[in-house]
Amino acid sequence: MRKLLVIGIGAGNPDHMTVQAISGLNRADVLFIPDKGARKNDLAELRREICDRFVTNPKSRRVEFDVPVRAEPISSYRSTVDDWHEAIAAIYEALIRDEIAENGCGAFLIWGDPSLYDSALRILERVRLRNNVAFELEVIPGITAIQALAASHKMALNRIGDSILVTTGRRLAEEGLAGNAGSTIVMLDGKCAFNTLADPDVIIHWGAYLGTPDEIIISGRLGDVGAEIEKVREEARRQKGWIMDTYLLRKPGEPDDM
Repeated sequence: MRKLLVIGIGAGNPDHMTVQAISGLNRADVLFIPDKGARKNDLAELRREICDRFVTNPKSRRVEFDVPVRAEPISSYRSTVDDWHEAIAAIYEALIRDEIAENGCGAFLIWGDPSLYDSALRILERVRLRNNVAFELEVIPGITAIQALAASHKMALNRIGDSILVTTGRRLAEEGLAGNAGSTIVMLDGKCAFNTLADPDVIIHWGAYLGTPDEIIISGRLGDVGAEIEKVREEARRQKGWIMDTYLLRKPGEPDDM
């Protein structure tokens, strides 16, 4: 049976690669590298750099594939994502069927960790349920943007005895800060949803291109740095053509002080 590895490669720094991930790369006969177009070529280039640096298997080869662009939601965000995932599932199925030998091994290189706000595992489950190609799945974890954010800001993610909520920019804008979360980590925010919060004393720790030479980090009171983050973010996105960022929000003071 075909073997498929889903390997977390970290948040942008090749040094994030774990020993397990490097071993997985070298077990694979074929490495699948997604191409999201010229504007995001840096993302494919990082994967190429990782392969150049760590792959020593002489039989290994790389297969690059185009990732379809997700349509803008019209009536339903979920249905739009569902259609997008279905299109990618068809691509994954063809790659597994055509590029991996019957008893061979292939690997998808996943930014960050496959379990956190990445859809590869859900899409591969769609492929499995189609019953057109059989494969055994193995998941290798990676360093997430959340861990990289905390390391760059030299902080702990949680305060003593306090909880952490991981959410999206869309939900932050709709729901605000949860009352029972001491720290809120926001991912997939393309519209600076922190600007929807009414409390200027909320502390924000923001970072973009984490772990890479282009890393940018800013922290402070939302009332003091919110506009700066938005300006810096837009300029960076304009210059590079893409941006990956995340941030942590919390009210000032330790839980017992509030």
